[in-house]
Amino acid sequence: MQVTTPEVRRHELVIIGTGSGNSIPPGYEHVDIAMVEDGKFGGTCLNVGCIPTKMFVYPADLAWGTRRAADLGVSAHVDKVDWTAIRDRIFTRIDAIEAGGRAYRSGPETPNITVYAGRGRFVGDKTLEVKLHDGSTQTIVGEKFVLAAGSRVIIPDIPGLDSPAVAGKVHTSDTVMRIPALPQRMVILGSGYIAAEFAHVFSSFGTAVTQIARGDRLLSSQDISVSKAFTIDARHEYDVLLNTTVSRISPDGDGLRIDLAGPDGASSISTDLLLIAVGRRPNGDELNVTATGVQMDAAGRVIVDDHQLTTEPDVWALGDICSPMQLKHVANREAKVVFYNILHPDAPISIDHRFIPWAVFTEPQIAGVGLTQQDADAKGVRYVTAEQPYAGIAAGWAREDGVNFAKLLADPDTGLLLGAHIIGPEAATLIQPLIQAMSFGLPADKMARGQFWIHPALTELVENALLKLPLAGTAG
Repeated sequence: MQVTTPEVRRHELVIIGTGSGNSIPPGYEHVDIAMVEDGKFGGTCLNVGCIPTKMFVYPADLAWGTRRAADLGVSAHVDKVDWTAIRDRIFTRIDAIEAGGRAYRSGPETPNITVYAGRGRFVGDKTLEVKLHDGSTQTIVGEKFVLAAGSRVIIPDIPGLDSPAVAGKVHTSDTVMRIPALPQRMVILGSGYIAAEFAHVFSSFGTAVTQIARGDRLLSSQDISVSKAFTIDARHEYDVLLNTTVSRISPDGDGLRIDLAGPDGASSISTDLLLIAVGRRPNGDELNVTATGVQMDAAGRVIVDDHQLTTEPDVWALGDICSPMQLKHVANREAKVVFYNILHPDAPISIDHRFIPWAVFTEPQIAGVGLTQQDADAKGVRYVTAEQPYAGIAAGWAREDGVNFAKLLADPDTGLLLGAHIIGPEAATLIQPLIQAMSFGLPADKMARGQFWIHPALTELVENALLKLPLAGTAG
């Protein structure tokens, strides 16, 4: 049900955000719950993040594959990319899921839950003021709170960006997937995973992409070997401008003019559309969480302990609002911990955040877990490393893959893996046994030699990388 009355409403539990915050497990059927959502049910992942982007990535992979087919003796080409059909197929499904989730939480199936559609902001101790979408205001007081309000896109301060003359031609990841037509030209500002995935999608669909990076390589948070390799690969697929910043944006006919400052001085390029993909920031400040005693760190993240409890008693947080790893699988795990701990305050559980994996669904695909080489060097961690190219396994020969690889870091004495990084086909799947080994303390040598590895499968990449590690007491 929707509540728009002006009186103060009291609830046992108030959940702000309906991404992973909507993952309420059994046991809460008799708890009086308020759910506050300003946007769409399902959060970033369902509506503007990992799910729709991967639904675009798959057809992009198919289109991109035709470019390399000739290397394998197959003549192939893309006749047409029907952007409208792709877009509508994706969002017809996603919008139905979003609407169904909202209807379920607002309907008779969950009578203990009250949905407040609007923007919440703390105005006192465990007191939330909600500006409802119908124009009214509702004050909510809760005994317990779960902060799951996620993050928002970062909009840099660029002269001309706020001009009405460029409106409709500048997009973020929140809006670009619903544009009416495929642009002929696109500039992407940013060098992280969001920028990389959209560069792959649009360039594979035939858009002339130019990516602008402030640093000297793309995906700089990845292991340095992977980051350097990906930067080289990307420059073969579309234009990449490194060590470059945008100094001004202005209208240019039906498109935009982007003024740049780069290694060779000032320049400009014209484009039909600008995509800003420079990252996301947590929403704790917009919630004014300090008004209820919740502290934030220097990066604007809500501070939590090992049990996801904030600095204020009976206020928990999960997901992008508090985690430096803005990943859905992290938020989902944290949600399980939060909802367990609310019901079991005398025996709370915690999460081991050491081995959180990530993936970038671009071309080539990238995945990693644990320390990068630069992390290990900065922290003074002793390690040995090994790289295994796809070209060294039969499944790599089948793909004529001469550039991609797996890279491992391990403790030289114990053989325990410290980090794993893969760039190449099915990287996000191949990384999983390495995550398992790190999570359960399985030494690299035992993992490599203690089981069968299917031949000739891609998993031999992992096996051979493990065997190459120069560990104490092994033959390598």
